[in-house]
Amino acid sequence: MRDLLSVTDALLAAGLLVAEGDQLRADVEIKPYGDDDFAGWICADPTPLDGRPSRPRPDFVLGASPASTTLAQLIPRQHVGSALDLGTGCGIQALHLSAHCDRIVATDLNPRALELARITTGLSEVSAELRLGSLYEPVAGERFDLIVTNPPYVMSPPQHSGLVYREGTETGDGLMRRVVAEATAQLNPGGTLIVLGNWAITDQPWQERLAEWIGEGCDALVLQREVLDPYEYVELWLADAGLVGSPEYATRYAEWLDYFAALGITEVGMGWLAVRNTGRAQPELRFEEWPHAVHQPVGAAFAAFFDAVTDARRATEDLLATHWRLHPKVIQETLGVPGAADPQHLVLRQQYGFGRALEPGTALAAVVGACDGDLSLAVLIEAVASIVEVDGVELRAELLPALRRLVSDGFLLPA
Repeated sequence: MRDLLSVTDALLAAGLLVAEGDQLRADVEIKPYGDDDFAGWICADPTPLDGRPSRPRPDFVLGASPASTTLAQLIPRQHVGSALDLGTGCGIQALHLSAHCDRIVATDLNPRALELARITTGLSEVSAELRLGSLYEPVAGERFDLIVTNPPYVMSPPQHSGLVYREGTETGDGLMRRVVAEATAQLNPGGTLIVLGNWAITDQPWQERLAEWIGEGCDALVLQREVLDPYEYVELWLADAGLVGSPEYATRYAEWLDYFAALGITEVGMGWLAVRNTGRAQPELRFEEWPHAVHQPVGAAFAAFFDAVTDARRATEDLLATHWRLHPKVIQETLGVPGAADPQHLVLRQQYGFGRALEPGTALAAVVGACDGDLSLAVLIEAVASIVEVDGVELRAELLPALRRLVSDGFLLPA
């Protein structure tokens, strides 16, 4: 009995239990959590069981949210020596990282988040260095092979800031910009940054704005998954804050719209951002609208993209001399009128990763279809040129840009 009382007192002192009269109530929840690679426990603030939003406390610690589980699927799972979980929250990403990282550092600005992350990692028998501080300050001077983060990216007016788990104090998307721009100094050569977040869309094309965030010598692949107008965005986050139906809802709504108007924000992009410190003099920067269905987890597809850029940039003679093979999960679809001699459309579609698809012309389809690793690309192009009765040199010049794109997009792999 004495041991039970001492444990209870300790839980009360830690704020994990709350006394209400002669009753005790758990102030956090502990749930099983895992995937194919890891199984453990997470400790976070309770989620309303009836699904209705309630007002979270300022230092609220989110549990397994759609954002955190999506981020977990964006992370390449190759073995690395060191990883930084930036803004760890309750510690979910540290659990995933433990399956393929030798050393994990997890940081957060919220002291309470680190307290609950310590419980998460302890119950799950995961070793992680937990450090308190903002952005990269707790790891100044250190470098990592992998940085992952779902930062507090919500762009709210300064007077609304207060929910640490979702809002920073930077203007507009300034916090997202810092996360990306300052990562270069924290990444080892070949190191990768994976971010889930959102960004402002103004009169400047969003691709140009985000390109300014990417550090020198870094490749980047940014996929904009969704675009919200200001009304949709404000309503989403006011509901998340539990303000629907409250007396202050209309005032908050108007203040938020005025804030966006003053910053020239016409829409908000939401999506995925991956950066690799390649050290290239001419980095590969790819920004795409990608609302299409993908094949999760896509972490391997991000890693494959960065690896494929080097292959796609081979010197022409090297590219032509290489034996290529079509990815085994690429399928060919034909569309046309029933009974017609030939299809109207032929599509190559990935059944993996980002699920890319393209409609090649006759000659490109023939070359790609013959890529089984037996013959070099140069030989295949010459063979197709003779079949369709065109000049081989001209066909080579015509197809090479498309073939390089097929390599960088993962359709073609070195045999």
